[in-house]
Amino acid sequence: MADAGIRLIVGLGNPGAQYEATRHNVGFWFVDAVAEACRESFRSETKFHGDLCRVALSGADVRLLKPMTYMNRSGQSISAVARYFDIAPERILVAHDELDLPVGAVRLKQGGGHAGHNGLRDTISALGTRDFWRLRIGIAHPGDRTLVTGYVLGHPSRDDASRIRDALDDADRRLPDLIGGEFQLAMNALHSQR
Repeated sequence: MADAGIRLIVGLGNPGAQYEATRHNVGFWFVDAVAEACRESFRSETKFHGDLCRVALSGADVRLLKPMTYMNRSGQSISAVARYFDIAPERILVAHDELDLPVGAVRLKQGGGHAGHNGLRDTISALGTRDFWRLRIGIAHPGDRTLVTGYVLGHPSRDDASRIRDALDDADRRLPDLIGGEFQLAMNALHSQR
């Protein structure tokens, strides 16, 4: 089972300092935290249209990716890395903001639609499949769909940011399960919290 685990962890977000602390960039927050915990750093890789980092997690060689293409072109970067390193979609974990979950919740799932998320929409299109894993990081919904764009590109309150970071810590603790292909174990642990 160990060879069925995650080998590429992608954080979705938008490049640029103005987006750094926004809700839409919580995927970047996650991979940044993983790289920092491993004492590794990202390098800009133009051929992959993104910033890439190589880490050793649970004895496995894993790559972390932050697409620098802007959210709606994320798939271009993800598919380039997946092709180059021959990583199957089932071994890719995409961390992204999720309007349909409360702040501080984090959920794991494989497959499914894009639910209007442009980063997921482009990733599905570029990979030609929905079968990659998603780490859904709750940011809650502003209540009215006309407010969504401003909301996701806005900054969470200090309290919400703290709850999101706690959720990312919860997800980080499940990485050994994900690397080892123990997806049900990771799901049970994450889905029983908050």
